[in-house]
Amino acid sequence: HVQLVESGGGLAQAGGSLRFSCVASGRTFTNYLVGWFRQAPGKEREFVAAITWNGDNAYYADSVKGRFTISRDNAKSTGNLQMNSPKPEDTAVYYCALDRLYRRAVLARRTQDYNYWGQGTQVTVSS
Repeated sequence: HVQLVESGGGLAQAGGSLRFSCVASGRTFTNYLVGWFRQAPGKEREFVAAITWNGDNAYYADSVKGRFTISRDNAKSTGNLQMNSPKPEDTAVYYCALDRLYRRAVLARRTQDYNYWGQGTQVTVSS
């Protein structure tokens, strides 16, 4: 049974920074793409960023490009999302997810591409 546990959410000031992490257990983390999604109240879950299994390629939604940085540490089975210069519109519950395909080499931005999800961590950005 795979578990993804997020940590590090909370309150951030606009223009500040926040970093959150996702630790995986129960499956080999190394060989799977890690994605981050978010869901604001009344909205659908949307893609934020993803990083390939070996960390060679990262992908970002246009809304966060240049402000957020995704990374991973396979030795620690951990995925990270660094949020810089957050905006109030970044307020949402953030979820990490693990790809359903082994060593996918291209972007997976649909929720159905992922079969394991964390419980979510609330991020609130005040202006």
